[in-house]
Amino acid sequence: MEEIKLTAYSHGAGCGCKISPSLLEEILKSNKVNGKDFANTLLVGNQGMDDAAVIDIGDGRAIISTTDFFMPIVDDPFDFGRIAGVNAISDVYAMGGKPIMAVSILGWPINELGTEVAGQVVQGGRQACADAGIPLAGGHSIDSPEPIFGLAVTGIVDDDRILENSTAEEESKLYLTKPLGVGILTTAQKKGLLEDEHQDIARDQMIQLNKIGAELGEIKGVNAVTDVTGFGLLGHLVEMCEGSYLNAVLYFESIPIIDCAPYYVEKGCVPGGTQRNWESYGSKIGELSDIQRNLLCDPQTSGGLLISVTPEAEGEFLALSKQNDMQLNSIGVLNARGEGPYITVK
Repeated sequence: MEEIKLTAYSHGAGCGCKISPSLLEEILKSNKVNGKDFANTLLVGNQGMDDAAVIDIGDGRAIISTTDFFMPIVDDPFDFGRIAGVNAISDVYAMGGKPIMAVSILGWPINELGTEVAGQVVQGGRQACADAGIPLAGGHSIDSPEPIFGLAVTGIVDDDRILENSTAEEESKLYLTKPLGVGILTTAQKKGLLEDEHQDIARDQMIQLNKIGAELGEIKGVNAVTDVTGFGLLGHLVEMCEGSYLNAVLYFESIPIIDCAPYYVEKGCVPGGTQRNWESYGSKIGELSDIQRNLLCDPQTSGGLLISVTPEAEGEFLALSKQNDMQLNSIGVLNARGEGPYITVK
């Protein structure tokens, strides 16, 4: 079969396709769930811009429901499907839950790319589900101008272990489980500038499941979690700070960043989503250098978990991280809300 370059068929890539935070807020301002209508059962809706919806089903248990899909971020069809699947499943982990089932969402330019390539994409999504230990149980497809793939995922969680993005506490430490820079590297790939030794770095990171999220609810001092995706680290941290009414201080040298990402920034491989992100929330951020802005606003696809942990629980959290083969360092701290920007980078 002739080699297919899927990224040539899409105007955006991965979570960089997201509508900007400011425009999304405009769309949703009159479309919030009425909490009074479902006050007894809907535990997490769309009021707080969280990663998934959660509804109580009784006996101390709740169902998590989420969906995520996007256009190709890599050229290989199987890898595209797998990355999209892992990215969608991450939302369940970000809520402290365990995924139990998924169905696929496929939009395909059938006359241009054909069924064989589409089948490879779905197989990649099936692999992501297999890695998470869940079935890909069905799905829905349409003929569309650009390739689109993702999953709708169902998870389960104990009521007292739900993790939200708006419940962080003052003096908590911040941790990030995957390095930043995926958007930069995939942009370099699309421009034909990605060097041979860097070809697999972004892909290998994007297929890693955020499984640790299902265990974080067991630690009482883990008080807030979100996954870092299309809005970049700063955008998702702004959501956490606004929802929790806190400020954050980030220590730039402590933030994990893919080693070669700054090199590609210097070559002009900055995604369009980076500027859209900055235009949406830059007024809430303190002074940054150009390189800091381009890295911290970089849209991530299948990014890591941003975790808020009390100082008292750090030891237990770091032990769990080590059990999951992660060597993590604190990247910042949350403080009481005061005047000035929500986030300061030092």
